[in-house]
Amino acid sequence: MTQDIFGQDCSLTDAHALDAWNGLQLGVLAHAASTADHLGALLKAAPDFALGQAIRGISLLMLGRSELIPIAHEAHAIAKSAYEGALPRERKYIDALEAWLGGKPSRAVACMEEVLTLYPCDTLAMKLSHGIRFILGDARGMRASIERVLPAYTTEHAGHGYLLGCHAFTLEETGEYDRAEITGRQALWTAPDDAWGLHAVAHVHEMTGNAKAGLDWFDGREQAWAHCNNFRYHVWWHKALMHLDLGQVDAVMRLYDDEVRKDKTDDYRDISNATSLLMRLELDGINVGNRWDELADLCAERTEDGSLIFADLHYLLALVGGDRKSATTRLVERIHADGVSGTTETAQRMADPGATVATGLEAFGEGDYRTAFDRLAKSRDSLQLAGGSHAQRDVFERMTIDAGLRAGNWAHVEAILDDRQAKRGGAEDNYAIARRALIASARNKGSTQSVPAE
Repeated sequence: MTQDIFGQDCSLTDAHALDAWNGLQLGVLAHAASTADHLGALLKAAPDFALGQAIRGISLLMLGRSELIPIAHEAHAIAKSAYEGALPRERKYIDALEAWLGGKPSRAVACMEEVLTLYPCDTLAMKLSHGIRFILGDARGMRASIERVLPAYTTEHAGHGYLLGCHAFTLEETGEYDRAEITGRQALWTAPDDAWGLHAVAHVHEMTGNAKAGLDWFDGREQAWAHCNNFRYHVWWHKALMHLDLGQVDAVMRLYDDEVRKDKTDDYRDISNATSLLMRLELDGINVGNRWDELADLCAERTEDGSLIFADLHYLLALVGGDRKSATTRLVERIHADGVSGTTETAQRMADPGATVATGLEAFGEGDYRTAFDRLAKSRDSLQLAGGSHAQRDVFERMTIDAGLRAGNWAHVEAILDDRQAKRGGAEDNYAIARRALIASARNKGSTQSVPAE
């Protein structure tokens, strides 16, 4: 028996395999591009390492692609065959994979929390609980999990900086912006490659409407995310949002072409960056040229996936933006069907908020703004269940607001703007300021308010 970099007992005995395992764990925490190489080296050196196979399977499920599920089952089968030889802590990871494959990612989270109850300094379990809860839209659970294990960490622990980065993100997602910024800065001082902590501070500036401070934060810190896998595109996306808020459209377009869409992948996370940025641009009246086309082509091939509602809704944005009516209809109908017929937690989220949001997005694309506003506004209270962050889901909030404006529902839109402002600590970005100005201008011109859609 050996111990890994976080001081956890490990069933690996081969030194090369242990080095690869440590590299893999640090790679997961840093969102490093080298993570896959470490996993490959680990499984080559120790193909029957049950925990390694479990991580392989869980990592595949986190990619949200239906074609990878059979490979995740294969990883589970190998891990299960070595179950008896695994340590009790390691078995919990196998149980987590099994639960998620069975349609219960929340049970997978519970397995990680069971690990943390006995082994609070298992930083990988902390990160996986954090990551799966993020997919499930459980911000309060993310924060509670982190704060439960914080007292067990010393400043010398190899995972301490990454823990702080996760804590910063949970503070931001639960509205404690000042603490989030301080904690995120501490995370980066402790772990200079903690891109998650760096991006938590960016979220603070996004939510508090301080784009200039956000750009200053990024300036000179590119090495904190240069090593990343496709997460680096998401960091560039944050920077593009800040330029957009300042009206620096040329900079936004450069970042979109050179960084956000540098590699034309159909990974749902990359698609979500691109589609939400293009939609924000269009809502501000900016012509994005033919940029929707490549996204719509890719997303037309993903309409039957159904792995994550967050992914589906961003595929739908691409189809609406690219004016692919038949593919839009196909995807909306599939989301509705999954919500009615499915029994998994994914299916529950297809039903709510998925089906309502999907109908609203389709109506928005068709120019039926009354229906779009009705559907999108009704989904606001449950939208967090789609997963992702406040900043990521804000594209749907903006579409709700703009649909309401186009339908003439000034009072309803003002109420949403007020709620949005409250959730941002009383701050407003230039998007919201501009919408309030539109309402004031319309009222000054004597426009009448439309009857709200019920």
